[in-house]
Amino acid sequence: MTRAFGDLVGHHRTAQAVTADELPDRASSLLHTGHRVALIAGHDDGHQLRAVYLFTDAATDHRVELHLPLDRESPRVPSLAGMSFAAGRFEREMRDLYGIVPDDHPLPRRLVRHFHWPKGWYPMLADAGDPPAFGDVDGPYPFRTVEGPGVYEIPVGPVHAGLIEPGHFRFSVVGETILNLKARLWFVHKGIEKLFQGRRADQAVELAERVSGDTAVGHTLAFCLAVEDALGIPVPAAARRNRAILLELERLYNHVTDIGALCNDVGHGILNAHAQRIRERLLRINDEVTGHRLLRGAIRPGATSLVRSPDPGALAAIGVDVAEVVALAVDHSVVNDRFTGTAVLTAAQAADLGTLGYVARASGLSLDARHDHPFRPAPLPRTIHGRTDGDVLSRFLVRAGEIQESIAMITVLLDEADSGETDSGEAGPGPAVSGTGVGIVEGWRGTVVHRVELAADGRLARVKIVDPSYFNWPALPVALADTIVPDFPLVNKSFNLSYAGNDL
Repeated sequence: MTRAFGDLVGHHRTAQAVTADELPDRASSLLHTGHRVALIAGHDDGHQLRAVYLFTDAATDHRVELHLPLDRESPRVPSLAGMSFAAGRFEREMRDLYGIVPDDHPLPRRLVRHFHWPKGWYPMLADAGDPPAFGDVDGPYPFRTVEGPGVYEIPVGPVHAGLIEPGHFRFSVVGETILNLKARLWFVHKGIEKLFQGRRADQAVELAERVSGDTAVGHTLAFCLAVEDALGIPVPAAARRNRAILLELERLYNHVTDIGALCNDVGHGILNAHAQRIRERLLRINDEVTGHRLLRGAIRPGATSLVRSPDPGALAAIGVDVAEVVALAVDHSVVNDRFTGTAVLTAAQAADLGTLGYVARASGLSLDARHDHPFRPAPLPRTIHGRTDGDVLSRFLVRAGEIQESIAMITVLLDEADSGETDSGEAGPGPAVSGTGVGIVEGWRGTVVHRVELAADGRLARVKIVDPSYFNWPALPVALADTIVPDFPLVNKSFNLSYAGNDL
């Protein structure tokens, strides 16, 4: 796919063709002007492979794509890992799924590929076919070895004593103090991105809803925004308003769940019981609003349909209820002591790793796609959180604050609907000139990004999905350094990262 320099291809988005020699300088320039790496994706165009780099700028909502065509027989890209940690992980993912080699990568070990994947099989290539029989496998994962007096290892998982999905955690420990943690994921890599290929956009919505079950609205909305961007589908103001309401309802029930679970992890089970009671009220509201407790079935390309609007009075009462649970938690000396100063992720660490969502905001970063990349004018000013020390308490209080913020936002949105007020439409999709689209949404965990490319017959040729957990998983081991092993469940829940959204 050839692009002229600076072609306008969608909503606030330009695309540029680059050579391998040009890529590092162009990427460096974008990063130094405030852009972040939102995604890097491999593509199989048949006669050649292609790498697509998407950079976004929060200050201007500008999106820049760099397209690098690659020789199919020897696909290689210059590594950007030295200038962006996130870019380095995307490059490792491309190598595992497409065989695209990042030259001079500082950590070239595999990321997605597991022991049982045969060498030379790259599942995202068009001619990959079914997985071949087990044979010449890649061998054990090369975990970092920590040695010294009194150092021992604790392996946890990948199978856990609960309903969570599989992930392997290997702790290097002295006494109870964690020296190093490696999280090994992708045990349930499902090939979801390939499942999108060949489907019509309207047939793929149910798949988008199931990328990560607790983020049905976030992923469906990002997918629909991308399709609307690619096809120039107009979205009525009322539909965009209803989408914003659904996004906040999803944030509410998930944040309330985590508030209770964090209390439970420090032994305050009664507060967890009350939080789960509140969660059930929210799930019933979800069912009343959309006909589904997890808010599925309401969002489609170009449209959003609600069974009924949520009752602002009921939400206000829930806000009071949640505030009481939060106050009982932070005023309890044991809870406060366990939360305060535990597993600190500094602002510098959060920025270097590219963290998103409440994890980033709890460390003092003001990242929020509701304001940075709005699909409608933001109804409220950006929230300034009172505690941003990057510890468990900060991640707890940021969630608590966002619960109240979400209820206030929904109330404003409902008032707009009652008054008949319409927005300006400035956040609508851009011109349909490329058949490609990008959707950016602030899901409850953080920024969700979908990028789609449509074939000539209008079917999906490529869908690239980035869940915020992909960016936030590397921050968990960093925050856990020098904490104690018994705090791992608590810290893990304070991040609450998605295995499904990461593994895809």
